[in-house]
Amino acid sequence: MKLEFEFTFNAPIAKVWDAIADWRSQGDWMLATRVEVVDDRGGLGTRIAAFTGIFPSKGWLGIWDQMEVTSWQPRYRCEVLHYGRWLRGHGYFHLAEISPQQTRFIWGEELIGFLAALLKPGLAVGVWLSLRRFSRLVASN
Repeated sequence: MKLEFEFTFNAPIAKVWDAIADWRSQGDWMLATRVEVVDDRGGLGTRIAAFTGIFPSKGWLGIWDQMEVTSWQPRYRCEVLHYGRWLRGHGYFHLAEISPQQTRFIWGEELIGFLAALLKPGLAVGVWLSLRRFSRLVASN
């Protein structure tokens, strides 16, 4: 199952990178998600766990997504390996400067397994809505 979204953010690339690479704050804009940093290595090798579901603060009725950063090119590219029980595959975000005040942002997921295929419609809507929220948040700060 593959998803990819492209947005133009009205913010400088450094600002977008700093916001997206702040793993702990992703729960502020990712719908129904709580993010925990399991092992912070400041880039490559960092491990993150994200719980998405109903009542994410309590960890009820949802799934854990465990990830490890496998590629880290600050301000331009990050890739993660999804290695959890329910979600497996790869994810990425790429940034490119359009102008000093605009950034192209691409988010992609390539997940495998029955659950990924089953979740695709909801995951697509949730990620799209979350990235729109993230875009507005970055532009306003």
